Amino acid sequence: MIKDDKRKAMLEKAYIQHNYQESGLLEILHSAQGIYGYLDKDLLLDVADSLNLPPSHVYGVATFYNYFKLKKPGMHVVTGCLGTACYVKSVEQIMTAIEQEFSLKRGGSTADGKLSLLSTRCIGACAMAPNIVVDDEVIGKATKEVVIAKIREKLGCEAVETR
Repeated sequence: MIKDDKRKAMLEKAYIQHNYQESGLLEILHSAQGIYGYLDKDLLLDVADSLNLPPSHVYGVATFYNYFKLKKPGMHVVTGCLGTACYVKSVEQIMTAIEQEFSLKRGGSTADGKLSLLSTRCIGACAMAPNIVVDDEVIGKATKEVVIAKIREKLGCEAVETR
């Protein structure tokens, strides 16, 4: 199903490490995402076939956990923490400002593939709420102005006022 040379060989090592057993499914999916960057339909079908599992079972596991990405993420990834502390501290307003400023929706990417906007349940930095992660940099006590400026910096845009 998937034809990539080196990456397929790396995934094969994960299958071997877990003896092609269903009990290794979660770890194999983690390995697959680490190798390929996301879990597309062909990759999920390959995992199902290799472990002799129904595709619906593999898809169910992949969609149950928030960690797994089923679509190719943008070059830069912004993740908003939707844990209780961040939610109470208005992370929703920041997420909405990002959507409006960069014309994208949560869970999606810009048309040019340069930016993705995701959300997660909790990043475990509640004392710094609200938290936004830009690429792998956590912005604690975030404001929409600071976050949008950071995104623009990552994208190579001039800093401009938010709408």
